[in-house]
Amino acid sequence: MDPTTTTAPMENDCETEPSSVWSWWPSWRPTSMSLLKTAESKILACIQNDLWARFVTLPNQDRIWTLSLTSKVVHKPAEQAHKTPLVMVHGFGGGVGLWIRNLDALSRSRPVYAFDLLGFGRSSRPPFPSDAAKAEEQFVSSIEQWRQSVGLENMILLGHSLGGYLATSYAIQYPSRVSHLILVDPWGFPERPETQAKEGQSQSTEVVKRPPLPRWVKAIAAVVSLFNPLAVIRAAGPWGPGLVNRFRPDFKSKFEDLFDDDTMTQYIYHCNAQSPSGEVGFRAMSESLGWAKRPMLQRVHQLQPSLPLTMLYGQWSWVDSSSGDRVVQIRSQAHTKVMLINKASHHVYADQPEEFNRVVEHICNSVN
Repeated sequence: MDPTTTTAPMENDCETEPSSVWSWWPSWRPTSMSLLKTAESKILACIQNDLWARFVTLPNQDRIWTLSLTSKVVHKPAEQAHKTPLVMVHGFGGGVGLWIRNLDALSRSRPVYAFDLLGFGRSSRPPFPSDAAKAEEQFVSSIEQWRQSVGLENMILLGHSLGGYLATSYAIQYPSRVSHLILVDPWGFPERPETQAKEGQSQSTEVVKRPPLPRWVKAIAAVVSLFNPLAVIRAAGPWGPGLVNRFRPDFKSKFEDLFDDDTMTQYIYHCNAQSPSGEVGFRAMSESLGWAKRPMLQRVHQLQPSLPLTMLYGQWSWVDSSSGDRVVQIRSQAHTKVMLINKASHHVYADQPEEFNRVVEHICNSVN
């Protein structure tokens, strides 16, 4: 482990927010890294298993906020130590707190790691390049440097949404480090519909209807071409928390049996009202309406054929699961499986946590 990490959150957490042209905004925005830490601490207090929360410092001094969990009740600790760890990568605008329904269940038989992506949550917020390939590489490189600093030889890598896109890119570049790739409603796989339409103009094809894009996706899409995707939350100032509650009421309802207040929406707000960083990288990687500039379907054939891949989609998600079917076709005889989780939307892990945990645990047990 990197010697600069600590067994508890560092007291000067607010230093992870660099000074910039936006430094006057904290007086307008009711947020800070300290408030984010407070909201997250309330969420993590629900965890029953052994938890180690700390910053992992990368060679370039960027810090990745990391959770490590092991079971309290495992009868033979040595057996769990030999199990391949599960590493969970959140999606756009998320953080480790969103896995609260999954961390205990999935760490019963093996170590589980979750971290805030570079530029998100409590991790460092460095500048990102405007070039799509370079921004993607900065994300992926930080994941590899994190792995080296933590000391993991290999892992079962699970990514949700943007995290799924980055996990796939990571597995392409570092195939020996991934024992099984699990993609949960991954973003950035299909090409823009205009391209697909041109290819199929002369063909009669069956159209599979998907749920319409939710309001929050449309809201983000409306500003992404002009500003950083989450600029509206920061620009709203003291009305920002209310804006999150209005556009993302689902986050409160998904966790209402754990919290009877605005804990989860406050967490989401504080994750995304900080100085923009990871979202700058996301903006560089995406084009109008959030389509990936470098669609992963064009590169998924570069995955090692022997790498087991499971893709999980929510039945009611706005992400089209047909991309998973295309991956099966592209990878031919490789071990690729697509599964649909009933009565789940984009946040599969929170909508149907018991089924999600059961499926993921089964996948992990197939590794060792």
